[in-house]
Amino acid sequence: MIAGTLWSMMGLGIRLMENATVWQILMYRSLSLVVFLYLVLLIKTKQNPFLLLYYSRAPAYCAAVGLFVAYSGGIYAIQNTTVANAMLLFASAPFITAILGAILLGEKVPYYTIIAIFLAMGGVVIMVLESVGANTFKGGMAGIISAFGFSIFTICLRWGRQTDMLPSVFLSGFLAVSLSASICYYQGLSFAISPVDTSLAFGLGVFQVGIGLIFYTLGSKTVPAAELTLLSLSEVLLGPIWVWLFLGESASTMTLFGGAVLLTAIVYNSVLMIIKRKKEKIL
Repeated sequence: MIAGTLWSMMGLGIRLMENATVWQILMYRSLSLVVFLYLVLLIKTKQNPFLLLYYSRAPAYCAAVGLFVAYSGGIYAIQNTTVANAMLLFASAPFITAILGAILLGEKVPYYTIIAIFLAMGGVVIMVLESVGANTFKGGMAGIISAFGFSIFTICLRWGRQTDMLPSVFLSGFLAVSLSASICYYQGLSFAISPVDTSLAFGLGVFQVGIGLIFYTLGSKTVPAAELTLLSLSEVLLGPIWVWLFLGESASTMTLFGGAVLLTAIVYNSVLMIIKRKKEKIL
């Protein structure tokens, strides 16, 4: 829940950018993320983070790739559709994660989580139908691709939960810096962006992404994949609120309806999950 709350600030940060493109934002945000996690891992493990990557296994590398896809798709989606629309489309992640978790990890999904996922997907379907044929359609599809990448990341965290998976987040940032810098170079984009955009990108890298992913990685050690992504959907609920409060960006009626359905799904799943765990403790 804390991770989702921190991630919800991305829409506001992207909206405050003056003129930086997707790849410029990703490059600078990832650069600050790499430096931040380098220090965190150095202090935590007393080892060189690059040495940790050398000894990492397949789950860490797969998680890093999934997270890079989530990064890129998320920024593109927010730049090409409303924050509310993008955030709700990210809500397809639990549905994808539940399917992949059951197939690849053999994790059983409780009946109430399945119901909650389908409720959440109802809101996503509404958002996609609203944007078909509009200029925001590409942004909407990017939001779904971002959700798929995030699901891959979550599955890999659960796959490697017996080991420290934080190096995978460090690797994702390093990968994002390398690829986004290469794309900027070949597209002729300047490596220099305004001081405002640079400050915002650095801030997003440390506070919004870095600290958020630390909390999410910690949560993945005990929370099943499907519930993990569902709980982090506080990002989807809070994201449109920040841009509405600070920038006055409003949401359509269909977006608000989808948000209400999504909120119902999260509350329903959370309440039943708490009840189930209390019963398990009693037994």
